[in-house]
Amino acid sequence: MNPAEEPDDHALGRSRGGLSTKIHALADVTCDLLAVRLTPGQAGDNPQLLPLLDGYLASDDTEVRPSQVRLLADKAYSHPSTRRELRRRRVKHTIPERRDQTAARKAQGSTGGRPPAFDTETYKQRNTIERSFNRAKQWRGVATRYDKYALTFLGGVLLASTIMIGRTASRN
Repeated sequence: MNPAEEPDDHALGRSRGGLSTKIHALADVTCDLLAVRLTPGQAGDNPQLLPLLDGYLASDDTEVRPSQVRLLADKAYSHPSTRRELRRRRVKHTIPERRDQTAARKAQGSTGGRPPAFDTETYKQRNTIERSFNRAKQWRGVATRYDKYALTFLGGVLLASTIMIGRTASRN
């Protein structure tokens, strides 16, 4: 085995900074992490969105319907197939359109369709996911990833998020 390759159960992969793991997550307005997935560092963000959403909506502790969710995401999630699937599932979303997509739509003229709706005031609340990650990284084990196996690391991330949820609940 090539030492540069990591097994799948490690969720480690090459990115600009070396070997890393990406934490993909959904957060609510109180900055609590609701659903978490791990991938190797080079993995894209967009393919993880629908599995995250499915996992959150299918969990036993939530009685939320897709129509009650408002998804705020950055341009990494602005793929036409993602928007189409979110519309099909009736999940409201606020995702900015990438420049190349805007240019392609305008180049088609009147057949390019209308631009997707985008509410800048609603989008300002997207910082909750950034604040959620900042809170999670206060935990040394989450910030540094000393764990060899992804399952162990995921357990640490879930423990940190569970304790953070408990702290948020005790403040309210």
